[in-house]
Amino acid sequence: MTKSTMTLSVEMKETFKTEVNCSHQFVIDQPKAAGGNNEGPNPLEVYLSSLPACICAIGRIIAKQRRINLRSIDVKVEGDIDKDFLLGKTTEGRAGFTEIRTFVDIDADMTEEEKRAYLKEIEIRCPIADNTTNPTKIKPILIN
Repeated sequence: MTKSTMTLSVEMKETFKTEVNCSHQFVIDQPKAAGGNNEGPNPLEVYLSSLPACICAIGRIIAKQRRINLRSIDVKVEGDIDKDFLLGKTTEGRAGFTEIRTFVDIDADMTEEEKRAYLKEIEIRCPIADNTTNPTKIKPILIN
């Protein structure tokens, strides 16, 4: 097994603005109606967008490995979440998404059966799908 560690940093600024520093810099924020400045997607949108982005990336990797003429992959994602729980209005339920659905359109010279098998392999190899489906240890470490 080849194991590597990915590192990024995030710094909270005024209101809900959060600056992310990784291979690129971007801002995560909240809409104005929620007290933010609407300078970027909110954390839930970032989380949800990482799944279809990963599906597309892993799909491209597999297509290159198998020499599949992949023209495109389009993904729509939907996630159901209990906002009352995350806002502290109830203690019943959970904070995370209760269901995430992806609708995947693959444009390639493949039969329907081949596309289903291809999508299954993408699902198996996608780290975001794996982290969403399987428990991952999260270790908050206070540094000061």
